[in-house]
Amino acid sequence: MARKKTLKLATFNVNGVNTRLPNLLEWLDAEKPDVVALQELKATDQAFPAQAIEKAGYGAVWQGQPSWNGVALLGRGTVPIESRRRLPGDAADTQSRYLEAAVHGIVVAAIYLPNGNPQPGPKFDYKLEWMERLARHARTLVGLPHPVALIGDFNVIPTDDDVYDPRSWRKDALIQPQSRQAYARLLGQGWTDALREVFGEERIYTFWDYFRQHAERDRGLRIDHLLLNPVLAKGLEGAGVDRWVRLREKASDHAPAWVTVSAPG
Repeated sequence: MARKKTLKLATFNVNGVNTRLPNLLEWLDAEKPDVVALQELKATDQAFPAQAIEKAGYGAVWQGQPSWNGVALLGRGTVPIESRRRLPGDAADTQSRYLEAAVHGIVVAAIYLPNGNPQPGPKFDYKLEWMERLARHARTLVGLPHPVALIGDFNVIPTDDDVYDPRSWRKDALIQPQSRQAYARLLGQGWTDALREVFGEERIYTFWDYFRQHAERDRGLRIDHLLLNPVLAKGLEGAGVDRWVRLREKASDHAPAWVTVSAPG
């Protein structure tokens, strides 16, 4: 029987990988996650700080885009083996929002789901269409006989328990019934929402905006999610959010969220 090892998978919307590079490197050194999905690189492929990340002990694959979007996958001590860099279903969609690779024996998809604001409108329509494409592709992954994780910034507040004040967000695309229903349908395929599985009814947030000291007052949202297929969910050991990263100077408005899982050694 294969020996089990514990792996730490994390997702972090860095809100500008070069602007926040010191914060990212400090976090990698302190927490040492084995697999990392990054979103909102806001950098071209050429500008991605591969050398600094490699010096920190991580191999990387990435898909950049000028000024906005962009996703990457990092592997501690290994280079992820890329399998897909676009979400299928729309050849005309050139936004850098999806990257899939094998890392430490796990198929990992880094996801930066469209925000969708303002709504209603074309940006919200694009969000819902993107979520439908994600669901179609995820259906091909959830039942695989090996571990799969969909991790990233989903830009969806799943329930009112995932936001400090639901009333103040009622008009936002992140909380609309259509967004929530699409996320619920995704979970209904058999994915485990790892943070909610571990924390139960306890409130936990992954994002705090820059207004009115919301981070210091813990007035946040849970929009960064780690979804595990049944094979991987069996090995779920723990989860958390590294809020201390959000409280650093010049921080991203997101904090890294993570899970620990047992996987075949």
